Amino acid sequence: MFLALKELKHGKLRFLMIGVITVLIAWLVFILSGLGNGLSTLSAATFKNMDAHYVTFEEGSRASMSRSLLKESLAAELEKADDVSAATGMGATMGTVLNESSSADKEKVDVAILGITPGNFLEPDVIEGKPLQANEPLEVIANDTLKKKGFEIGDTLKLEGSLEKVKIVGFVENETYNHLPAIFTTLDKWRTIQFAAPGSDKGIKNPVNAIMLQGENIDSEKLNKFFKDTETVTKSTAVQGMPGYKEENGTIMMMLAFLLAISTFVLGVFFYVLTLQKSNQFGILKAIGASNRFLGKAIVAQVFLLSFVSIVVGILLTYGTALILPDGMPFSLDFKLVIIYSLLLLVISILSSVISVRKVTKIDPLQAIGRLE
Repeated sequence: MFLALKELKHGKLRFLMIGVITVLIAWLVFILSGLGNGLSTLSAATFKNMDAHYVTFEEGSRASMSRSLLKESLAAELEKADDVSAATGMGATMGTVLNESSSADKEKVDVAILGITPGNFLEPDVIEGKPLQANEPLEVIANDTLKKKGFEIGDTLKLEGSLEKVKIVGFVENETYNHLPAIFTTLDKWRTIQFAAPGSDKGIKNPVNAIMLQGENIDSEKLNKFFKDTETVTKSTAVQGMPGYKEENGTIMMMLAFLLAISTFVLGVFFYVLTLQKSNQFGILKAIGASNRFLGKAIVAQVFLLSFVSIVVGILLTYGTALILPDGMPFSLDFKLVIIYSLLLLVISILSSVISVRKVTKIDPLQAIGRLE
């Protein structure tokens, strides 16, 4: 460690340049991961927030709400199955609403309309106003992002292309579905909106898109065999089945993978070139008795200190950048992701120095100090 610190102090400019590059790499990694996590959160926050463990879809729907249609009464049957503690239906559809209140800007807003049973485990906690009431089908609770568009409690919303109207009675937070702010209503009201066209419900009595199940030890294969024409999957699988979710995550992860691979190559080359430049010094140290192990530890310690400081600076820059990002740009970087990517970058930096360590072990002291041709 002593040798590493002395060398860092002596070659300030060289190591500052490497540090800046490492900072930029870390900054980019954290920004990309934050944007990717923000996109996935925006796409499926409601599903992720639900206090459910499994989801039952129509067979062949590939875990997609838009392709599934079941009868609501199936929830009562599923609730009697082994290890199922609770079951309830849910419906989802996209729509465009217009605020009819006199104080609004008359701006049309795309929303996700989610039908649930008031008071059960699917209903999110209200941060302002009051929750849904089973006997008030015209009342809805909405995601608080609508407040930034001028929506307030008591506003009347008209659904475009329909005569249906609802009133906002409460706001919830972090509830988005398919990149749109969620509006929660009763299942009966949702069915009125979703199946307004005759025959669109396929003749199913009280249809829902899916049934959410509580129970950590549910045997999905057993349920699929017992309940015909159904497909029960974990909540994480249901999240993956949302439109565009898997593709978005795949794109971001591919970009991160390429970035990390390139980072390994770039850092490895820099440390290797530095090692070549210091071949004479290493040769002298070996000539006076320094072991390969001692020199290897010095190089790794040097890389560790430089990388650690650079990653910390990159984290600070990332959170500083997040403060100035526009509201419309989803960004979510929790502490767990920061730790994971910090450790990953640190490991990559240390591994990139292995080539340098191997080069040092092969240095001949006499050749390095120029005593042999």
